[in-house]
Amino acid sequence: MSVDLANDYAQQAIADALSQFCAERYTEEGRREGADFPRDLWRELGLLGVLALGTPEGEGGACEGVAALEALGAGLFPGPLAATFFATQVLPEAERARVSRGEWIVALGEPPLLPFAALADCHLAVVGDKLLRVEPSSVEALETLGGEPWGRVEFSGGHGLEATPRAWALHDLALAAYGAAAGLALVAVTAEHARSRVQFGKPIGDFQAVAHPLADARVRLDAAATLARVAAHAWDTDAPDLRAHAAAARLSAARAGLDAAHTCHQLFGALGITLEGPVFRFSRRLRQLASGAPGEAGARAALLAQRGLS
Repeated sequence: MSVDLANDYAQQAIADALSQFCAERYTEEGRREGADFPRDLWRELGLLGVLALGTPEGEGGACEGVAALEALGAGLFPGPLAATFFATQVLPEAERARVSRGEWIVALGEPPLLPFAALADCHLAVVGDKLLRVEPSSVEALETLGGEPWGRVEFSGGHGLEATPRAWALHDLALAAYGAAAGLALVAVTAEHARSRVQFGKPIGDFQAVAHPLADARVRLDAAATLARVAAHAWDTDAPDLRAHAAAARLSAARAGLDAAHTCHQLFGALGITLEGPVFRFSRRLRQLASGAPGEAGARAALLAQRGLS
């Protein structure tokens, strides 16, 4: 039986509203290098109900979440989105409510380095196969090449939380949907450059050496975006293989995003690696997303098991 993966009316309304939200509220100045994390806009996301998608209180599941994340990814909206969706699946109800309202920032990672640790109100540490809710004794703020505010965390103890396959699946498909959309936005910017940049009397996009790699990047990213929607449908229907679907989407999006970043930087030349250039902000976010996020081993194991290779 085939599944219709196109957005329905409600999902498209979410995507359109958040595209407009990013265009109007997360301006170019907000994206500039060194800008502070926009906590006020994060709270607005919570008030819009975006961070509650997939929870019992939320008005929508993973398919609505993917529609939202695709719009946020295309707009490069910052923040621990995947970690937040994960946290809403593992925290007690009262704490979940604070996360979904945008009142708390979530740091999720493998100690001692956690993304957004210096800003976070809730720290979730992945230690081996355990998930711990920890209260850090100290957090050293760190800058990263990807632009995210990470931190070096020291803690002792902590109490365990149940990290179910369903929680990790939502985390992985969130990464996939956001990353694929960010990659597609990068390809669109580069395609416009290829149409307007003229060499030897014609646009460089007319040359196969430019057009074919760009088309390949688009096809891979489209495939990753489709896998994210498949995983969202599996999550909403509680399919038995949803963890593998989400893992496939996440790994596909990471690979496609890195390939697209490489291709697009080549096509822009030196302009592509300047901080103020038109594509560096996309590629650094894609590289950050692919840089060993928590649950990586579990994602690969789930995919191999589905293929009978474990």
